[in-house]
Order: sequence, then structure tokens, then C-alpha cells
Amino acid sequence: MFSSYPPTPNDPSMRSTWSQIVELACGWATVALALGKSIRLAAAAPSYTVVPSMVVAGLAGYFLADLISGVYHWVIDNYGDPSMPVFGPQISNFQEHHKWPLALTWQQVANRLHKIALVMAFFLFPLILLCRDAALLSLIASFGFFAIMSQQTHSWAHCSRSQLHPIIVALQDAGVILSHAHHRAHHGPRHDNSYCILSGVWNRILDENRVFKALEMALYVLLGVRPRSWSKPGSEQTEDAGKEGEVTSAHAQIQ
Repeated sequence: MFSSYPPTPNDPSMRSTWSQIVELACGWATVALALGKSIRLAAAAPSYTVVPSMVVAGLAGYFLADLISGVYHWVIDNYGDPSMPVFGPQISNFQEHHKWPLALTWQQVANRLHKIALVMAFFLFPLILLCRDAALLSLIASFGFFAIMSQQTHSWAHCSRSQLHPIIVALQDAGVILSHAHHRAHHGPRHDNSYCILSGVWNRILDENRVFKALEMALYVLLGVRPRSWSKPGSEQTEDAGKEGEVTSAHAQIQ
């Protein structure tokens, strides 16, 4: 939630707090713990197949993180309301993001990543303690790392190329992380496609096969629940603060 509307780059809510920094550190520590335990188990293993399996598992974690980012994004974009416990603030934040896309790029790093980092620490830490398989731990470490980074790649996708380091631009051009051009499709009037925000590699598969459309219809038929994307976009979803004191169209900002 912003402390001013429309939000501005110097909005106090964009700054990281000490609690957010600690939460982000917990997320990274959890990833490091999983990776360290994976390497330790691999070093003690007699088989030469352990390292290749760890690499494959690491790649699987990358692809899984992109898929989960899309599923979660679809759910939060379309169902529930800001009054819900736990998920309410996330629903509100995503709806505000559709109104003011560039505000995401104004947040300091811990402010942007702390929530997903804390979730990863909470759910992955018990798995790490129980797991004794190097490849599975590699998957956990990879998934945790890329899940946390998904909100950062999302932010980079809202920046112009001139604002980004050449390495980030190269990764975007190679399709390793989400690009500005790729993510632009999501910020159409209905916000009803291209939900994956790590690399977007799943977006074509999910959109061409109408996976989310089918799930929406199933939920409507079974439960009578309509997704937000079925509603006509209101004028409130067509404005974004581009620079302090300047209001421009959200569509233009993502171009």
C-alpha cells in the first residue's frame, strides 16, 4: 500500500525497513542452506551421477518457479478481495500494480522481495531439514532462489533497456528472464494473459492452450465465481504515475 496516490518515486512506502531486510536475509539464508547441504551430500556420495542429477534438478527448479509465479499471479489477479486475511494485501498490491505499473520499479530491493523471501523461508526450511537427497535439495535451492528473484525480474521488465545493466538486457534478450516486450502483453486492458513473471517461458504454453481460461470456466460452472478478468476494465485501471506529478496511461508506460 502506498502512502500517497498516485504514488511517486520518493514515497516513503517505497523504502526498505529493517524488518524487510531481515526477512529477505532469511530467504537468502534458506536458499544458501539448501545449496550447501546439497553440495555436502554430493561430495560424500560415491556415484558420479549425483552432480548431473543436481544440475537437472536445478534447471527443474528454475522452470517450476516460473510456472508457480504464473499460477499464483493468475489467482491473485482474479480471485478474492483485499479484505481477505493473509492474501488480501497481495490482492490489493497487484491491483494497484495494474493501475501504476512503474511504482514497482521505485521500491527498494528488500521492500520488493521480502514477502516472497519470507514465504520461501517458512515453507522450504522444514523440507531442507528433512531432506537427505542432493538432487532434491538442489531443486529446493533453485526453486527458492528463482521464486524470490521472480519479483525482481518482474521489476526489470518494467524498466527501459537504458535503465538496466547490459547483462540484464542480455538475459532478457536470450529469454532467460522476463523482458519488457514479453511482459507488455499482460498489461493490456484485461490483464488476462502472460501471468508468469520469472522468464515467461510458460506463458506461450499456458496462453495458447487456454489453460487459465479453462480453469476460470470450470470454477464459474462449479462454484459460480467469476474472475476479475471477465469484467470490463474500468478507467481506474488505465492510469499510472510516470513521473512525480505526471499522470500518463499505463498502456503507454509499458510500451
